Amino acid sequence: MAVIRRKESNPAAAAVRKPRPVTLHDELVDRACRWLKGTCGCSVSVGELRAFTGSGETPDAIGWRAEYSILVECKTSRADFFADLKKPFRVDPAMGVGTYRFYLCPPGLIQPDDLPDGWGLLYQEERRIRLVCGPKGNIWSHGDNARFMHSRNQDAEIAMLVSVLRRSQ
Repeated sequence: MAVIRRKESNPAAAAVRKPRPVTLHDELVDRACRWLKGTCGCSVSVGELRAFTGSGETPDAIGWRAEYSILVECKTSRADFFADLKKPFRVDPAMGVGTYRFYLCPPGLIQPDDLPDGWGLLYQEERRIRLVCGPKGNIWSHGDNARFMHSRNQDAEIAMLVSVLRRSQ
């Protein structure tokens, strides 16, 4: 699906539009993308990808390795976290994307007991992202880490990857 942007009726007004200020959510998304590429070794990572997937999910950050995908949802308030849990692709996790799924937030905003089954938790600290709950080690696909693996919507992930490729050409 193509993204259609409405043309500005007044080009002069478009030229003077001020950029919006960077928010805490923007910072979390940027950190999540860097974490996916660096710590997780994802070949591809993107933030706030808007793509037609059928499920309606718009990941804050998602990355792909050869053998799996990792979703990171960034939260700046508990209200946003609890609203996220009501979305159709959270109620039916098979509709969602990401073999592994994490929430990233400031320390203490979300507690491990708040998490849905199989989700990991990351805290943004001053100079790093700390894994609070989630798969351990360098190879996530075996042992106790299997409890963090999700059935994922592969059609939605393919649509996302095609969207990324289309935009990069």
